[in-house]
Amino acid sequence: MLRALLTSLTLALLSVFPAAHAEPVDGGHAMVELISERHAVLPGETFYVALKMDLDEGWHVYWRNAGDAGLPPRIDLLEGSTIPDGALGDFVWPIPHLLPVVEGEIMDYGYDERLVLPFPVTIPADAERTVRINLLADYLICEEICVPETAEVSLSLPVGVSEPDTENGTLIGEWVAQAPLEYDGAARIDTSATPWKLSLKPSFGFDPSSDIRFYPFNHEISHPADQPLSFGSEGATLELVPDAEALDGTLDGIIVVEAENGERTGYEFSAAQGEAFANTSGTPAKRSRTSGGGSGAGLVGLVLAALLGGLILNLMPCVLPVLSIKAMGMVHAVSSGHEDEVRSHGLWYTAGVLVSFAALALAIILIRQATGTATLGFQLQNGPTVAILALVMFVIGLWLLGMFELGGSIQNTGSGLAARSGAMGAFFTGVLAAVVGAPCVGPFLGAALGAVLDKPAIAVMAVFLAMGFGLALPYLILSFVPGLSRLLPKPGRWMETLKQFFAFPMFLTAALLLWTLGAVSGPGTVAWAVAGATLIAFGIWLGKRSTRPLLKALAAVVLVTGLVYPAVHAAGTAGETAGGSSLYAEKYETEAWSPERVAELTAEGRPVFVDFTATWCATCQLNKMTTLKTAAVQKAFHDNDVAFLVADFTRKDPVIADELKRRQRAGVPMYLWYPAGSTEPQILPEILSKNLVIGLVSQE
Repeated sequence: MLRALLTSLTLALLSVFPAAHAEPVDGGHAMVELISERHAVLPGETFYVALKMDLDEGWHVYWRNAGDAGLPPRIDLLEGSTIPDGALGDFVWPIPHLLPVVEGEIMDYGYDERLVLPFPVTIPADAERTVRINLLADYLICEEICVPETAEVSLSLPVGVSEPDTENGTLIGEWVAQAPLEYDGAARIDTSATPWKLSLKPSFGFDPSSDIRFYPFNHEISHPADQPLSFGSEGATLELVPDAEALDGTLDGIIVVEAENGERTGYEFSAAQGEAFANTSGTPAKRSRTSGGGSGAGLVGLVLAALLGGLILNLMPCVLPVLSIKAMGMVHAVSSGHEDEVRSHGLWYTAGVLVSFAALALAIILIRQATGTATLGFQLQNGPTVAILALVMFVIGLWLLGMFELGGSIQNTGSGLAARSGAMGAFFTGVLAAVVGAPCVGPFLGAALGAVLDKPAIAVMAVFLAMGFGLALPYLILSFVPGLSRLLPKPGRWMETLKQFFAFPMFLTAALLLWTLGAVSGPGTVAWAVAGATLIAFGIWLGKRSTRPLLKALAAVVLVTGLVYPAVHAAGTAGETAGGSSLYAEKYETEAWSPERVAELTAEGRPVFVDFTATWCATCQLNKMTTLKTAAVQKAFHDNDVAFLVADFTRKDPVIADELKRRQRAGVPMYLWYPAGSTEPQILPEILSKNLVIGLVSQE
């Protein structure tokens, strides 16, 4: 009797006192909590627990397939838990929404604001008193940058009665209801031509006013915003861009059907390979709501992104020394009252930038038409171009040091000849800023330009002109707004000192270009470029000290020879094959990338990190110094048996170019991460951090 009474009292107390919940954990950009649909549980009972994440505004996390880049949340059982590993079931994934990587063009899949991920838990049949669940939540959370975060969350539940938690149970039930339903009907994927055609023949029928989007479980297709949709009398067909040469087995995923009122329903299915069903296509759908808008809106977004990227280019180290030349001229002109010339120079400088970016866009269009692919930075894969650029930077450095004066200085604006010379100087400065700045756009516009490079020629031209206008805009505004230009400091001796100081960044830029020249055309060409620089300096020296016409003519010949011959020599030479380890010290174990080598390593089950890089890519070198060459990252690679492959794009390589095009990237840098057991990579951001790379690697 006494034992029965104690048991009854215990059960009554368990029904009164709620489960012990830990406070939500701040992971950094999300408040993470473990919640349950039960206050108390019975031995052997199965019920839902959920990982609840309240995200900071503007941040997002990813679905089970992140899309173009990203990682889904995961949980691991920690020590101190009183349930076995097998007691936890898989996440019930709510249907995701699109996360624009490039608005209207390239998409990821995931969630923002709040995510509740339910998963079943089975209590051991012999459980007594209390069960404790301790979990490590591991997730990648992104805004403009991505940050790997972790949170240790826990939950304690009394054992004895099954007591529902009404509030959390209702919340979990709402998110379970957002999971896709079982698809009732037939589905086929026709891979006989590109694009692939996903043919859907459901038993329930589609409303032609609705929109349909396919979310793949794996990476057999790429992830553009647009999935052209058409309806037939018995179903619908989606056109998908393949991201693999062939489909191995079925195409698995979900379709999300969105009604005109915005209500969304998901269906999970597997599509067998075969010919598309009859009567499932023919009538184009309305413009997709889930795709982020039409192509016109997408192009507008790309143009605005390019304009912003051009503005940011003004802060790049490779462009700043060039801009300083015009800035000093502006200071002197404003102080001298020559504001009309300042406006003229602003227009000429803008014209030089726009002409250069238009020429770059035209070259990309022509190369694409001739070869089928084109990438940014192609001009720095050409030895003669690199040699001439290096020598031009050297000559500008000599001018900044005062070894010679350019004709028609900005002070002497009275004569027409001086004005024309000044205008041409401004135009040339715009050309130079565009040439040295174009390869630096990777961190800001790599994905955007990758999305536009296969678009019609008018779209390519519009995006590149917008980028050029962004580069020229600050100087143009200073030229035409008197109030702003008058804020510039007054000229003085500091200008000459600053002018000479900027010679040294120009020499460093020339040195970087010589390094690139050695990689492109070989070390012998570097020696000839140095000899050419010596001839140029000698020609300038001889010309300044000569009064006789014959000696002045000789000085001009020497100068032109010093500029031209290194470029001619570079045209007939080529550097040694760089190989995977040429960009890293020997202690960093790397090997050359190839699709075949990636296939071998992934078949072995090894994780693989691929660095698509180039000697001339400033962002690539920055990522090496701050992340990839650091001891912490290399230790993480070693401890997790990561294969480190390097795809060196310093010189032209059609295989690398094809891979960049396949991944919709305009150029380097590009970083691919293949987790162990995966044959499809995750595309990482263009700017790396040690925390990001170590976080990815440590999940293995």
